[in-house]
Amino acid sequence: MRDILSEIKERLKDRIDNWYEHNPRRIYFSIDKNDIREIAQILFEDLGLRFATATGMEVPEGFEIVYHFSFDKSGQIISVRTLINNKNNPEIDSLAVISPCFEWIEREMWEMLGINFVGHPNLKRLLLAEDWPEGKYPLRQR
Repeated sequence: MRDILSEIKERLKDRIDNWYEHNPRRIYFSIDKNDIREIAQILFEDLGLRFATATGMEVPEGFEIVYHFSFDKSGQIISVRTLINNKNNPEIDSLAVISPCFEWIEREMWEMLGINFVGHPNLKRLLLAEDWPEGKYPLRQR
């Protein structure tokens, strides 16, 4: 069977921070937010991992996004963490330019947390009512 973890480590080398194997099927690592588009493209297009979902949350340092990719042949989930430090103007490159599969989850995080996904083709409301107040984000702590 293909050793996808070795391939990821070889392709991403020094751009990986905090590699952590919770168990053989749950792997986490962190990256700089400026590398997200290139790294997602490598995982999704070059290495053939399937995008499962992403989660966003406010943390004391800013906003953390965790992108979850699945290597279906082995059942491994590779979770890529990145931190957006700017709480006043949080933004990160959109992955929707890679594939439409990233569009809705980015719209949800934009709407619920106020994270701007630069280059997203269609950032508009997905969950909240049209008359929801601008600048109010339900999942922010403040």
